[in-house]
Amino acid sequence: MKYYAKPLGRLIDELSKLPGIGGKTAQRLAFHILSLEDSEANALADAIKDAKREMKYCSLCGNLTDTDPCRICSDRSRDASVICVVESPRDVVAMEKIKEYHGLYHVLHGTISPMDGIGPEDINIRSLIVRLQQHDIKELILATNPNIEGEATAMYIARLVKPSGIKVTRIAHGIPVGGDLEYTDEVTLLKAMEGRTKL
Repeated sequence: MKYYAKPLGRLIDELSKLPGIGGKTAQRLAFHILSLEDSEANALADAIKDAKREMKYCSLCGNLTDTDPCRICSDRSRDASVICVVESPRDVVAMEKIKEYHGLYHVLHGTISPMDGIGPEDINIRSLIVRLQQHDIKELILATNPNIEGEATAMYIARLVKPSGIKVTRIAHGIPVGGDLEYTDEVTLLKAMEGRTKL
């Protein structure tokens, strides 16, 4: 950062720590921030500080929230007999955008990954089991990502829950809408065949 004045170099350095932001993008963002009116720059800084200070995890589902319990867990119109298990709060947002799911959520905050030293005790599984024991849950939907860690986590949870008699389902995987068969890898095609439905 020897090319920049110290405050600008520090801003570029901090921005480059954000996911998906490389050096050039961090530089572009830093120069844009400096070109903002003072009120706009202060509003951005305040929004970051406020979000960091006010956001917490819901004590029931683990989703990010500014109220506890979160708005989804507090919504009496939702189907409390169904829980969708996801990896992160971002996945809750993705599921909510489809506007077709009306149950509750449980956020794991990660996946089981022995290669990274992450076991079942390192993610939010224990509180899920407690929820299942304390409430009348009819279906548990496992919506972890379709990668090795997501599949391993889904299988682990399914093995834990199945003896309880709760219906355990897994979201379907396969070819994306608009995709071409010839460009689809073998594993995705296999999952699509396994998850085929009757018309």
